[in-house]
Amino acid sequence: MDEKTFARLEAKYKKKNEEYLKAMDAPGAAMKKGPGMGGPGRRAAMGKGPKPKNAKGILKRIFSYIGKDTWKLFVVIVLVLLSAGLSLAGSYILRPIVNSLTEGNATIQSLAMGILKMGIIYLTAVATQYFYARIMVNVSQSALAAIRNDLSRKVGKLPLNYYDTHETGDIMSRFSNDVDALGNMLGNTIVSLVSGVVTLFGTLALMFYTNWILTVVTLVLAPVMALAAGAVAKKSRKYYRKQQAALGALNGYIEETVSGQKVVKVFNHEKAAIDEFDYLNKDLRDKQLFAQFFGGIMGPVMNSLSQVSYAMTAMVGGLLCVLRGFDIGGLTIFVNYSRHFARPINEISMQVTEIFSALAGAERVFQVMDTEPEKEDAPEAISDVAIEGHVILDDVTFSYVEGQEILKHVSFYAKPGQKIALVGSTGAGKTTVTNLLTRFYDIDSGKITIDGVDIKDYKRDFLRKNIAMVLQDTHLFEGTVRENIRYGRLDATDEEVVEAAKLASAHSFIMRLEDGYDTVLEGDGANLSQGQRQLLNIARAAISKAPILILDEATSSVDTRTERHIEHGMDRLMKERTTIVIAHRLSTVRNANAIIVLEHGEIIERGDHEDLLNQKGRYYELYTGKKELD
Repeated sequence: MDEKTFARLEAKYKKKNEEYLKAMDAPGAAMKKGPGMGGPGRRAAMGKGPKPKNAKGILKRIFSYIGKDTWKLFVVIVLVLLSAGLSLAGSYILRPIVNSLTEGNATIQSLAMGILKMGIIYLTAVATQYFYARIMVNVSQSALAAIRNDLSRKVGKLPLNYYDTHETGDIMSRFSNDVDALGNMLGNTIVSLVSGVVTLFGTLALMFYTNWILTVVTLVLAPVMALAAGAVAKKSRKYYRKQQAALGALNGYIEETVSGQKVVKVFNHEKAAIDEFDYLNKDLRDKQLFAQFFGGIMGPVMNSLSQVSYAMTAMVGGLLCVLRGFDIGGLTIFVNYSRHFARPINEISMQVTEIFSALAGAERVFQVMDTEPEKEDAPEAISDVAIEGHVILDDVTFSYVEGQEILKHVSFYAKPGQKIALVGSTGAGKTTVTNLLTRFYDIDSGKITIDGVDIKDYKRDFLRKNIAMVLQDTHLFEGTVRENIRYGRLDATDEEVVEAAKLASAHSFIMRLEDGYDTVLEGDGANLSQGQRQLLNIARAAISKAPILILDEATSSVDTRTERHIEHGMDRLMKERTTIVIAHRLSTVRNANAIIVLEHGEIIERGDHEDLLNQKGRYYELYTGKKELD
């Protein structure tokens, strides 16, 4: 990679990562769309959001998902207390055994009895550890399932502009990497923290009971250990956040590049794609190096400090045995306890990396959950009437970004059985009209009615149920041809599926497939041609029986021969339906009842095909090719 390419990528992703981290610091930050969303020329502007939630608030929110399993947590805590107590008790039994040996009054029976007691205690401790680990795994997986469900439900309620302003790979990363990091914390860290705290205070109590002088010596290094842990944790959290941002950027780029591989190859963009991936991969590696380094040195630093503490304890303890008559058994168990004392501190410190990784992931997950969803329908919203399809746009003005109007005072009407065509240059606002009709966005001013009722007075799901769409970009799901057509209406019978396919002129090619309607489609219908995929989309719209039909460049990916072949089917599909057609291929709109020409968000011409040709205005220029589309 040359220096110029590196500098360009560095500038690009530096700004992107800064915006990403800023967004992480503002869960629920509003994402605003720029001009022309829905067509080419998209832009995104980041809105201001609330202040970031602190670690305490995030942890509280995480634990709210364990509420229904509180009793299980109580059982876990009891078992952890029992396990820690048994481990400490097992160590203390060593004191009389060692003293009996050093004082010369040990017998085979006393040694055997002492070893048997220790064995029973430690085996019981192991059993309690097994049970609380099993219970905690159950609790954590239930919580993760609830988090995934909430995240999935929220994703389904997010407005369309969220997906226009966030990379698919980054959204998927929140479902996988971030939730997995959260799962590691819930499954392992919680138990380790509770066990570590209990062991720490239990060990400290027994140390004071055994010898307070040695306890003071051991505690001298405790503040040093705490300060070291805090310093490393602060650095660790900083780099873990950057690591998560870099991971999201890499996942997003991979998803984008793989899905657009055909475009990459057509334009010989392989080297540039490899260079960009190489940059993102190295950027992630560098940030992971720092994150893993500061996370990894926590253990060695704490181990080194604990060894210093152990040496000091052993030295002072030896002096006490010689000068103050301290028993050898007491020194033996105290040295053991000093290690017990350092171990939970070390374990807690080691969990800090997991905690901050999980918190960084939780921030991203909760950021999605806190994003403002589509506005709730009014309680009195209509959802039980028969829609006929009288559509009226009355003086509609709309802007994705305040002050940048995309549509300006647009008015037109469409009756059942009519075909209304919207034509114009790219970015004129044609697709925006359909986005407003389906309430993907709400208008700034004016009014849109269906059958005389403002569309805001309908429930969204009811409104969209009565509008079928065939988009320029086809999307098929993994499953059979039959299932993909039935996606338009899940209760459709097999006979209705076949009838819809025939209506869309898709039946003949479906029957030529290996398994006909039961043929399993590969990812997004990769085993079909672009035209065949579009025919299935048209069949999906046909089966919905929606009274309003929107065709957004529906035949742009179909060749001229196929287009002529399906014209009669499309005519049958549009019969008695209100149809709004968006088209660049003007030959497809000649038989429209009305053609509306949009430019820069305004209606500049309207009429039927012959009227507009006679006017010799913009439509005439577009149709005759005397002036190309912008």
